[in-house]
Amino acid sequence: MIEYEEKLKMYMVDKGVDAEHLHFEQTCHSVQEAADAAGATPDDLVKNICMVNDEGDLIVAIVKGEDRVSTSRVGKALKIERPRTATENEILEKTGFPCGGVPSFGYNATFIVDPKVMEKEYVYSGGGSEYSLVRIKSQELSEINDGIILRVRK
Repeated sequence: MIEYEEKLKMYMVDKGVDAEHLHFEQTCHSVQEAADAAGATPDDLVKNICMVNDEGDLIVAIVKGEDRVSTSRVGKALKIERPRTATENEILEKTGFPCGGVPSFGYNATFIVDPKVMEKEYVYSGGGSEYSLVRIKSQELSEINDGIILRVRK
């Protein structure tokens, strides 16, 4: 798992991403586990919901930790057929990171950032593995991934 974290850290250095990579001894797979590990609240976390369109292109919806994604809203926002949730294998193949550690940037995808994410100055996102997080300004997050700000939460 460390190789995924190293890959993300190298990307952050190469692209000059202003963020902090954090590694923990406990897993950060669920929002609550991640909040506990970071000494934060679930409200401080974002999750990256990976979806695939009819052409097999990756779409990542970034929502607050307590929110859920509406695939129909994603479809309407992008003017496409409703995308489906990506499988664990597709997530690894298309992002280069394992499910549970997927960051909000660092790979090729269409990124949609829910406006509620932008209400927080800083957020915690996946850090490359189930044992890591990235603390980043929401503004930096949307800039580094060229995020489209649209409501996609249910």
